[in-house]
Amino acid sequence: MLLGRYDPAGRLQYVGRSTTLSREVGRAVADHLAPPRGAHPWTGWTFSAGWGTQRTLDAVLVRPDVVMEIDVDVARDSAGRWRHPARPHRIRADVDVQEVPLFGEGGTLS
Repeated sequence: MLLGRYDPAGRLQYVGRSTTLSREVGRAVADHLAPPRGAHPWTGWTFSAGWGTQRTLDAVLVRPDVVMEIDVDVARDSAGRWRHPARPHRIRADVDVQEVPLFGEGGTLS
């Protein structure tokens, strides 16, 4: 799963990807996904299958309005993206995307 956060200018920034989803988590996530309305902000982008590999992922872009609670290592690359895959915990249907701290501002949800 590709992960993104909005920046202060309202652009969806790629911040990393998750570990492989378990069947249970994959099903729970799938229930919340929908096709994008119009063009997705990442249309035309390619994503690496892993650190240091030339292989790219086949990504299906969806509406970027699902909030997920994750556990992530704090190591970041020079662009501020997480270097290691995030471990997904649960969908936060009680949190709106507008409540997530903006990319570059840090912070956590309460």
